[in-house]
Amino acid sequence: MTEYGFNTMLLHGVPQEDPYGATHTPIYQSSAFQHKSAEDLENIFTNKAMGFSYTRINNPTVEAFEKRITKLEHGVASVACASGMAALFNALANILQTGDEVVAAAGLYGGTVELFEDLERFGITTRYVTENEPEAYEKLITDRTRVIFAETIGNPKLDVTDIQAVAEMAHSHGLPLVIDNTVATPYLVKPLELGADVVVNSSSKYINGNSDAISGILTWGGKFQWDPERYPGLIPYKKFGPMAYVAKLRNGLFRNTGACLSPQNAFLNNLGLETLGLRMQRQCDNAWELAEFLRDMGAGLTVNYPGLPESPYYELAKKQLNGGFGAIITVRTGSREKAFEIINSLKLPYILSNIGDTKTLVLHPASTIAVHLSKEDQLQSGVYEDQIRISVGIEDIEDLKKDFETAIRAVNA
Repeated sequence: MTEYGFNTMLLHGVPQEDPYGATHTPIYQSSAFQHKSAEDLENIFTNKAMGFSYTRINNPTVEAFEKRITKLEHGVASVACASGMAALFNALANILQTGDEVVAAAGLYGGTVELFEDLERFGITTRYVTENEPEAYEKLITDRTRVIFAETIGNPKLDVTDIQAVAEMAHSHGLPLVIDNTVATPYLVKPLELGADVVVNSSSKYINGNSDAISGILTWGGKFQWDPERYPGLIPYKKFGPMAYVAKLRNGLFRNTGACLSPQNAFLNNLGLETLGLRMQRQCDNAWELAEFLRDMGAGLTVNYPGLPESPYYELAKKQLNGGFGAIITVRTGSREKAFEIINSLKLPYILSNIGDTKTLVLHPASTIAVHLSKEDQLQSGVYEDQIRISVGIEDIEDLKKDFETAIRAVNA
């Protein structure tokens, strides 16, 4: 098949097959699906035939979304879930059991840290590195470690993971690497191509792009060889070969916890997905220009953005990411009060907790997405009391610059 460019692949990479000529997979708003015979339904339930039985297990609209993400990430299969957190939980819990350990990056999204705290109650321990370096992960590996986890770009720390180096280190110890690619998206980097084994995206963010659907998706790379002694839960699915990981997930945890994506939200994701490349390029360009503008303003601000040469992750981001540095900026203002005043003085950005919208979004991480973390965990996650997180949208950059300059100068005055 012809290998298209990114935006062409979004539109034409997975052919739309509809008997009526619809250019989008319709919303199959059905809880269950009828079949011509009892034998047909039996074959679907026993994995002897492809088909749809119950939307909690699979659905044509959801499957269309999964196929498109699989194509973009260069994986072999994807499983779409009700939220990004559900996708992350399924990706990890599918291979973990009581007594296992996770080695994870430090600059993680607050909700992810809270999920790992929940896993502690099931006897699954997470050990966090202090620096996002391959050697730091390796030092924490024990005979109980079963997975390495990191984010491509930390949120809101904005540290950048050297995916290839961490993957090589993980594989040298017989461990899989799971990467959360939400902030970068497959537009900037395809972690599976760099050696990651599972990629998770909170598709509520940039993939959807319009803040109108909560969802998440995980994509399996199909290459990691599972050691049956370390991962005994996969033994019954060995007959599925490279698809064992997904077969176990589909037939167990995903189905049994009811973490399915709704057809309506899958449809909205399919619509938003078609402009992912255009939006990401515009948002990355805007973020880079706004970050430089805020840095050069002075005004007592400390600007953090991987696209600034002074960032410790600049060279890695330049090498690893495809022509962009992400669309999130963090700014330290000097005090919590000043951060709040600036946020409240802005006219264009929305004050809300999402990222990846077409509109610019701002929030105070310490009092919102990281509010349930201890002060120590907040600092490890790159969260400070005087910090503002900016998710840059597609507005005209001069309008954004003017709005931020007006707000900041008014507060300083």
